[in-house]
Amino acid sequence: MYDPTRLAALVAVSEAGSITRAAQRLGYTAPALSQQLAKLEREAGATLLVRHHRGARLTAAGELLVARARRVLDELDRARLELAQLSGLSGGRLRIGTFPTAGIHLLPPALSAFRRAHPDVELAVAQYEPPAGVAAVADGEVDLALTHTYEPADAEPLPRSVRAEVLLVEELVLVTAPGHVLAAGADRLPLAELTGQPLISMAPDHPRRRGVEAALAAAGAVPSVVMETPEYAVVCALASAGLGVAVVPEMVARMASTPVGVRRLEPSTLRRTISVVYRAEETDAAAGTLRALLRGAFGRTGAG
Repeated sequence: MYDPTRLAALVAVSEAGSITRAAQRLGYTAPALSQQLAKLEREAGATLLVRHHRGARLTAAGELLVARARRVLDELDRARLELAQLSGLSGGRLRIGTFPTAGIHLLPPALSAFRRAHPDVELAVAQYEPPAGVAAVADGEVDLALTHTYEPADAEPLPRSVRAEVLLVEELVLVTAPGHVLAAGADRLPLAELTGQPLISMAPDHPRRRGVEAALAAAGAVPSVVMETPEYAVVCALASAGLGVAVVPEMVARMASTPVGVRRLEPSTLRRTISVVYRAEETDAAAGTLRALLRGAFGRTGAG
């Protein structure tokens, strides 16, 4: 019997193309994820991955198991929903807080699956720029909220009444105008190469991004366009227009509405962690069901 957690790990590596990137997306360390994959290979009695200098690729056995694993994981998600239905989950109202990136790209599929299973539960979504969503949960304004933190940054303690569950850890990457010299090459770009580059700010007064901007400034990047809005779509648009370079979460770069060049950075310690926060004494079946759906959706999003 295969462990679903290990199957999800293999799927994540197949989508990320690297154990390191998959580990970051799942909130593990690379050695911990490698151990899970090694156990899965022993269970399967076959080599599932071939490691190489640029990441990892699936063997024929790995491809076969990933195809089956996706079906198994989808069935487990469906089982969670059906069990919730047996619990009499009908009626009532579920209030969700989110920040823009998650609200656009990640939350809708989970809410769609929830609505199909529980059409009688009323859904209400409100936007909160982190960390306001945490306070909204603590104050009872919403039942749960998607929020994020950045590294490097000072840790911010949660209210005693609130718990957080990590859903996704992703790297921050460089975005530039298409064809920019810094976007060329498949290897990671050392932060020192940003010396003298005009940097489009992620929001200089945004408390959760100050640590990242301080690290970039220490590497020699020069602030260029100072913005009062934390909207990443605008940051990417300005970079696309050649007004400077920017450092944004990998998901943001991949889903930018304007054409941009993208390059991974070295070291890979600039990160964003996306979590769902909820009240510690939570007993609401609807909130618990949505959290289960979010775990499945984020774990297999490939968003990195």
